[in-house]
Amino acid sequence: MASTSITIRMDSDLKNQAEMLFDDMGMNMTTAFTVFAKTVVREGKIPFEIKGDTLYSKGHRAYLDEAIDAMNTGKRIVSKTMAELEAMERD
Repeated sequence: MASTSITIRMDSDLKNQAEMLFDDMGMNMTTAFTVFAKTVVREGKIPFEIKGDTLYSKGHRAYLDEAIDAMNTGKRIVSKTMAELEAMERD
């Protein structure tokens, strides 16, 4: 099977950290990315969960914008208990 080259741009600190970790595992960056690509092809999916930061979801953003507007106009004081904040994060 013929090989080809690809170029990946990433933060240099991340690259160095990844290279050190891969080295500890006995492989280089090329081997690590090849393992990743083979797993993606074999499983037909990214082999780990990717999710967004719920703080910036549309629902939370709308709630925060409304709360900021209310505070700025003196309509109400915003307060949440830690349990309420944790429940919002799970939603």
